[in-house]
Amino acid sequence: MDKPTPSTRDRILEAAGKLFYAEGLRAVSMDGIAETAGVTKRTLYYHFRSKDDLIAAWLEMRDQPNLAAFQHWFARAEGDVADKIRAIFDNLARSARRRTWKGCGFLRASVELVNMPGHPAIVAARAHKMRVEGWLCSVLRDAGLEAGAETLARQIILLLDGAFAVVLLHRDPAYFEAAGQAAATLIRKGRDQVSDRSRGGNMRGETRQTLSARGCRSALMQHHSAVSPKRT
Repeated sequence: MDKPTPSTRDRILEAAGKLFYAEGLRAVSMDGIAETAGVTKRTLYYHFRSKDDLIAAWLEMRDQPNLAAFQHWFARAEGDVADKIRAIFDNLARSARRRTWKGCGFLRASVELVNMPGHPAIVAARAHKMRVEGWLCSVLRDAGLEAGAETLARQIILLLDGAFAVVLLHRDPAYFEAAGQAAATLIRKGRDQVSDRSRGGNMRGETRQTLSARGCRSALMQHHSAVSPKRT
């Protein structure tokens, strides 16, 4: 079955996205986008009022596919939640070994537009990162880490985005793998703390029951001693 022909708007977004990712936001001109997309500048500006709007639309378009990739890698990985989160990092390491890999488009946009915190592209990048963090929080809660899920999700995001930056700097995907190991360690430590608290709660309950039982036995012995006749 033939694939549907992409709309003019989608064709522009695809062309712009390839150029933005390969060359950077500031290095790409609207002329270059129009030429790559095979449209006139008039058509380009009909669909997008400005380059800023086009950048934001490209990042918004990448939001769901990027999150879906993380969810796919997580779902198909074997093991517990720590293994599954680590699998995301391992898959990113494989992606980073491709010649065309140039980091995270959302983070790169935030660097290029660092002096424009209200830029629509920054808003889109921030929303994407919060969606990823929210999803991580939900899978950690589902794994029984309700109490520390928000903190753990934030720590994993720090490892994830830190790894994006360091891998791009050194061109060494092994940093993704190291970050994945750190994330798994954090998750397992959090899970152990939950287990310890649970055991501690049970032990405290058992201790109270034991002390109560001992107290009852002591009271009974004292009562028996008081009512029993003394031998002469």
